[in-house]
Amino acid sequence: MYRRRDWLKLLALSGIRAGAQGISSRSVKPLPRGKPSGLPFHARFTDIARAAGLDAPTIYGGVDTKQAIIETTGCGAAFIDYDNDGWLDIFVLCGTKLDGDPKEATNRLYRNNRDGTFTDVTEKAGLRRTGWASAACVGDYNNDGYEDLFITCWGQNVLYRNNGNGTFSDVTKQAGLLHPERRWGSGCTFVDTNRNGHLDLFVGTYLDFDPEKIPKPGENINCTWKGIPVNCGPRGLPPGRCYLYRNNGDGTFTDVSEKSGITAARGNYCMTAVAADFRGTGWPDIYVACDSTPSLLFRNNRDGTFTEAGLSTGVALSEDGMEQAGMGVGVGDFDLDGRLDIFKTNFAEDTTVLYRNNGTGTFDDVTIRSGLGVETRFVGWGAGIFDLDNDGLPDLFWVTGSVYPEVERVLPQFPYKTPRMVFRNLGSKFEELIEEAGSGIAAVHASRGCAFGDFDNDGDIDMIVINLNEPPSLLRNDVTGGGHWLKVKLVGVKSNRSAIGARVTASYGGKIQAQEVLSQASFYSANDLRLHFGLGAAESADLEIRWPNGARETLAKVAANRLITVREGSGIVKTDRFGAR
Repeated sequence: MYRRRDWLKLLALSGIRAGAQGISSRSVKPLPRGKPSGLPFHARFTDIARAAGLDAPTIYGGVDTKQAIIETTGCGAAFIDYDNDGWLDIFVLCGTKLDGDPKEATNRLYRNNRDGTFTDVTEKAGLRRTGWASAACVGDYNNDGYEDLFITCWGQNVLYRNNGNGTFSDVTKQAGLLHPERRWGSGCTFVDTNRNGHLDLFVGTYLDFDPEKIPKPGENINCTWKGIPVNCGPRGLPPGRCYLYRNNGDGTFTDVSEKSGITAARGNYCMTAVAADFRGTGWPDIYVACDSTPSLLFRNNRDGTFTEAGLSTGVALSEDGMEQAGMGVGVGDFDLDGRLDIFKTNFAEDTTVLYRNNGTGTFDDVTIRSGLGVETRFVGWGAGIFDLDNDGLPDLFWVTGSVYPEVERVLPQFPYKTPRMVFRNLGSKFEELIEEAGSGIAAVHASRGCAFGDFDNDGDIDMIVINLNEPPSLLRNDVTGGGHWLKVKLVGVKSNRSAIGARVTASYGGKIQAQEVLSQASFYSANDLRLHFGLGAAESADLEIRWPNGARETLAKVAANRLITVREGSGIVKTDRFGAR
């Protein structure tokens, strides 16, 4: 007798797809909304980007028309403390246009002035670069104490080494990461696959894109949406693949894609990549959201190889066995059981999907029972599972924006610019809030990447959001209500210096919550490497730290409302009390 998962696998392998269009959508109607809880929400988001000095637009293709798919996907952003001053700086990616490179089209680094404003230091830092950038991931690959940057692009990906003096150097060639052919790099993540203290590098590609060979809008069934001619794909275009590079410990990498088994997964349009220990084994797995094809979960076999197990573990498809247009990924412990769950954004007329970790190596799709089925209107991108109001319950957040600016002129019910989404955690389910969460949430944009972090060091979670052909949004969070919080910065010694892959499990007020240090998440973006726990009424937390190499440390009754820095093997080495208003 076939089990449900077996039937889903057969369905996916059969190539059955709903609809004649270039991108997956299940044509799901929203479920009725229940009665509002009436509970106050103590987080308010305000877009302060312009006042903060973030006024340069993210150029990405045409404004009113998109002729090619490369104009639609957009790019990510990163919170990175590149100068080690304890304040988050911002790295913003950028694209260009099909007919040439505008002078303002470049990636940008903004240094935090520690007063709510930023200074553009792109030129000084050596990071000016024009082209079609996609994703950023952050990690100290050479363990010198400074966070480095890896950038994926259409063309050639780039590894930037942080020189520790405010500048970066392009070391792609020296590191062995040049590739002879043109690729469309997508999701990437630093990850210590073999737990030897050196960060390896996983890189996806979206699809093979040749601007001279792509069909024109409306030319075939993969170039229409709702009967309207639009840019073609991803279906109908050659899919990408995944690569894994082993860190040799001397500043160079070796391509182990074939040897590791990563290349066994073929035929997928890979997007955001997240490395985390989803099975509780102490070894990092890799999850890849895939557009219009089954998403991938590479299970770490602990011997240098991986096995793709997305279908058998329940995270490849929707609950009804359908492909979805996976874009962004949030990872966190939404139900407070000490296990990492997965939250994935998808296309319009579909739900986002919430996969609950069963603790047995498998996941259940709990989207509908969690209350997320009430929202199917918009295309979702950057996403996260974070406690936005410090009540001790992790909430869900994602940004939205269409890929077809032409459609709105014919079908106004499918706008190009759309609001951000907040679903606050009520304990047993989630409740959608838009206006209640502040003007920065209700504002409409064609958004893509989104990074989460506390840029003003006031004890809550803020966001930097990429908006196509507009300046980014810097969403400052102003939390009231008296909820406590705790931030944890980890410094590896035997483990990699960034502590990527480390897990912190916090016990507070009868609750338990697990988080891991991630190199990439959301959509093509890198979050604050400092872990943030909202504690609610609890004034302290007990912490268990599992370092990337498997070593464990415990810290009892750590007082709330502070940032602690923990060095592997030495306990708390620094405490910062900031955030008082």
